[in-house]
Amino acid sequence: MRTACTTTTSPVRLYSSTRSYHRVRAMAAAVRYPIGTPGVAWTDAEKLHWRNTREIQRSYADEVVAKLEPLKSKFDVTRYGSLSHGSYEMFAVRTLATWSDDKPCVLVTGGVHGYETSGVQGAIAFLATKAEQYASKFNIVVLPCVSPWGYETIQRWNASAVDPNRSFNPNGEVVPGRSFNPEPATEESTAVIAVLKSLGVARWLCHIDLHETTDTDESEFRPAKAARDGVESEPDLIPDGFYLVADNSNPQTAWVKAIIDGVRTVTHIAPPDANGKIIGEEVIQEGVIGIPPPNQLGLCAGVTNASYATTTEVYPDSPSATPEQCNAAQVAAVCAALDHLIAHEPLCK
Repeated sequence: MRTACTTTTSPVRLYSSTRSYHRVRAMAAAVRYPIGTPGVAWTDAEKLHWRNTREIQRSYADEVVAKLEPLKSKFDVTRYGSLSHGSYEMFAVRTLATWSDDKPCVLVTGGVHGYETSGVQGAIAFLATKAEQYASKFNIVVLPCVSPWGYETIQRWNASAVDPNRSFNPNGEVVPGRSFNPEPATEESTAVIAVLKSLGVARWLCHIDLHETTDTDESEFRPAKAARDGVESEPDLIPDGFYLVADNSNPQTAWVKAIIDGVRTVTHIAPPDANGKIIGEEVIQEGVIGIPPPNQLGLCAGVTNASYATTTEVYPDSPSATPEQCNAAQVAAVCAALDHLIAHEPLCK
C-alpha cells in the first residue's frame, strides 16, 4: 500500500476525483487476467506458469544485501533463512551489543510484500541513520526484506503465488468475500516465525510492519488475485496519502496519532473516500483504518504479542513523490512510534 510523498500538509477532506484520490481502475472488470479461466481457480500448473512468466527486474544482492554489510560494524547481522526457489537468503539485524533483558523489545519488518520498495529501503535507512539512537531504550530487531524473491521480481506474492502477508496464521479466520483472509503458510513467514522464536522474547512491546499501497495493487495484483481464486475482480480506489492499519480490538489511538503526526512532516495523510473509507475499510481516526486482529487474518503485524502493532502504508506513485521521501516517511513512522513509547510507556522509563 502507498502514500503520496510530498512535503505539504493537508486537513482531512473527502474524496474528489480531481484532488484527493487517484482512480486506478485497472481495467480489471473489463479485461481478464491473461492466466487461467475466468471463474475457475488456478491449478498448480497455472501457478507455475505465473511464476515462470515473472522476470527479475532488480538486484536483491546489490540493493539490499550489500547495504547490510556496513551495518555489521554497529549491529548483529545474521542469516535466518533461505528460499528454495532461487538463491535468496534472509537476514535479521539486531542491537546485540546493547541487548538487555531489562529493556522492551521492538520489531520492525519490511518487504513482506517484496515489491513495496520503501518498506525495504525504509527499514535499512532506519538502521543506518536512527536505530543507534534508540538502542539505549529498546532491544531492536529489524527484518528488512522478508520476501527477497518478490523484491527482485517486483511482486506482491511469493514464488508459489501466495501472499506472504496473509500467511502468518494459516489457521486464522476465513470470512467469504473479505479482502483480508488467511492463506497457506510460506517459506517467508515460517522463517520469520522461527527466528523470532529463537530470540526467546517473552513479550514484545512494539511491532511496526512497513508497507506501501501502489497503483499496481489495482492494475495488476487485485486482478491477479481474482484470477487465482476464480472470482470477479472488483475495482477500488487507491488512496493518495499515508495511512496506518490498526487492530480494531486494540487500536492504541494515542500511539497511532503520534505516528500520523510524525509522518505528516514528510508527506500528507490519506483522506477518506466519499464513503468515509480507505481501501474499503472504516476510518477510525485521521489516517487510520481499523481491521480485525491481524493474527486472525494471517498478517505479519500479528506475528508477535506486541501491545503496540501497526502496518504503515506509503504511496509512492504520486507525481510529486521521490523514493527518498517515501523512505523518509517510513523512517519517520518508526521514530515517531518509538518516541511516543519513550514519553508515555512505563516500560520505557
